[in-house]
Amino acid sequence: MRRTLLPACLLLAATPFSAAAVEACDVPPRFGLSPLAVAIRNTACNEHRLWYRPFIDRDGRAASLSVTEAEGDDLADNGLIAWQRVTGYWRESGTLNALGSQPGASSCRAPLGTRYTDSDCRAFLIDNPWSAAFISWVMVRAGVPGFHASPRHIDYIRAAYQAGPSGVPYRLVDPATAKPAPGDLLCFLRDRSSTLSYSGLVQALGNGSVGHWKSHCEVVVAANLGGDQTLYLVGGNVMNTVAMRLLQLDRTGTIKLPPPRERDTTGIDPTCTPGREDECSFNRQDWAALLQLNATAPRVAPLPPAIPAAPAPVPLQPATEPGSNR
Repeated sequence: MRRTLLPACLLLAATPFSAAAVEACDVPPRFGLSPLAVAIRNTACNEHRLWYRPFIDRDGRAASLSVTEAEGDDLADNGLIAWQRVTGYWRESGTLNALGSQPGASSCRAPLGTRYTDSDCRAFLIDNPWSAAFISWVMVRAGVPGFHASPRHIDYIRAAYQAGPSGVPYRLVDPATAKPAPGDLLCFLRDRSSTLSYSGLVQALGNGSVGHWKSHCEVVVAANLGGDQTLYLVGGNVMNTVAMRLLQLDRTGTIKLPPPRERDTTGIDPTCTPGREDECSFNRQDWAALLQLNATAPRVAPLPPAIPAAPAPVPLQPATEPGSNR
């Protein structure tokens, strides 16, 4: 059964969704997009629909949330199960192997349907951020050539930096000055005590001080629909689901980057409290990287099929294919 209640800790939108009365993922891709950009955009949008379209509004408030990562509820096609879908992101993207030593990872590689391994795998899904596995899965499904699939976002941010201005499939640019387009990736650095922004990130990449930094990227699926000056992003493991995020654009199509949160030495924002609602926003992040899509055509090789659930003692509903943060 679909769940409709929001956890009490999430901020509710106080005003209805305004501007253009359209669903960003239901509007056909704009004319002139490359086939690869369309494939990336459609793959991310299909997953957002599957998870009942949760989103964060322009003010950074959680406005909708249904099924989350480790639940046994059906997704919107009434066949796929939420936690099994997340398992698929790990398995089909090839990122699960990199975490093979983590407790529960081997259980997520096992055929689904065994009580012990299923429980162990679901614990793995809770303990390990899967946002980078989701992005990698989108890139694999869309056929993005040369994408550096990884369980850590920082690895493909670094790959885009090293590839230079003409790098394929992505190049690293400043989100404060460049215009985002469908198929791009917008990324922020997280859990840091200081804000770096683009200049600080590039300096760190240049001197080799970037290790396994925690970060998060989301797919641009639409920008400025009907002149609404809004950027639409879709990311995985956002509120433990596949969610859309709305950010404001200026008149030129450049992102109005929200001011980053103030943080203490542990990376926690001390200003967002029930008594200081104005300081609270999920959009107030250190948006330090825009990965612009340079490649134009999907690879020719066939995409890997989704891994169906194996037969279990108790029959499961048949799985059908529609279509972290590290």
